[in-house]
Amino acid sequence: MYKINEDYLKLPGSYLFSTIGKKTNAYKEKHPEKDLVRMGIGDVTQPLAPVIIEALHKAVDEMASPETFHGYAPDLGYEFLRNAIVKNDYQARGCDIAADEIFVSDGAKCDCGNIQEIFSKDNRIAVCDPVYPVYVDTNVMAGRTGIYDTEKETWSDVIYMPCVAENGFSPELPEKTPDLIYLCYPNNPIGNALTKDELQVWVDYANKVGAIIIYDAAYEAYISEENVPHSIYECEGARGCAIEIRSFSKNAGFTGVRLGFTVIPKDLESNGTKLHTLWARRHGTKYNGAPYIIQKAGEAVYSESGKEQLAKQVAYYMNNAAYVREELKNAGYEVFGGVNAPYIWMKTTNNMTSWEFFDYLLENANVIGTPGSGFGPSGEGYFRLTAFGTYENAVEAVKRIKAL
Repeated sequence: MYKINEDYLKLPGSYLFSTIGKKTNAYKEKHPEKDLVRMGIGDVTQPLAPVIIEALHKAVDEMASPETFHGYAPDLGYEFLRNAIVKNDYQARGCDIAADEIFVSDGAKCDCGNIQEIFSKDNRIAVCDPVYPVYVDTNVMAGRTGIYDTEKETWSDVIYMPCVAENGFSPELPEKTPDLIYLCYPNNPIGNALTKDELQVWVDYANKVGAIIIYDAAYEAYISEENVPHSIYECEGARGCAIEIRSFSKNAGFTGVRLGFTVIPKDLESNGTKLHTLWARRHGTKYNGAPYIIQKAGEAVYSESGKEQLAKQVAYYMNNAAYVREELKNAGYEVFGGVNAPYIWMKTTNNMTSWEFFDYLLENANVIGTPGSGFGPSGEGYFRLTAFGTYENAVEAVKRIKAL
């Protein structure tokens, strides 16, 4: 008889945002008359920019002609997109990254979850706490995390790096030595960022202990402070210790279109084997490439019109974040983030747990957010609000919360 992967059974409950969806749907079914303001899942709401729509239409028309039709995409992605990425995201910032070190995919979430496949099962991972759930959950599925402690809500073989008020919500170098270090900056869920000097410390540490940093830079477009790096490769020595994962979802509104990429420098090597070679093998075996139509839309992101139009969208969301942050702060709430990322990290009130606060806002203000504990034990007592909604909804949500 067939057997299942029992590591999946170790996962507690369902995926965080699935749980939020179920609770929200149950409330809506019971109270269909209620108007809910959704600030939970970080999904964009502004339509695709005109230059992207134009590129999509043009690419669709090309698929109707034998001369311009495209089938399977090249394993790494089309050169036109990889060259645009290298020129604008890396060379423009002084980063030494080549086009053949770019692997185009259908999004950062998949790459963040799949990258662990090229590493040995006995590697020890280190994660910030709180953390984007995909990093931990996919390592659980791979059998890399050990035993789950239901009381502490931690895994025995995971190194947790608490990001709490006492350390400014930034991780400190771990006492135990990890093999894989997951960093996400600007951060989801807290919404803060590391300066270049702070990130350099992590690069130096990884090179010293022989660890790999898996760097999720999905929110780099939202950076507003000059001393915050847009890429880990702005740090000296990063080519020898870092894999960077990027997304078009948040900077260009591709959450429903799907496009991203992973950077694996050829310098990354373990016992004579290049990680670039392993990921290329995995990529070519398990993935058929992002569609030509979508990659042409991605190329339009880097056009002058694309940069101008998308800068306005980013500014729109960050204006929402600034409004929510300042209004809640003025109302007496403890709030953080919202400067270099479109997330507000707020302290719950009246000693409520994160899920109690979720229910409280849902039932009394009809506002949906994300419980901090869903991102890890150090997130308990906090709550995440996303600024990816409309400005009108941001104003309405603040109004309702302040009225409690």
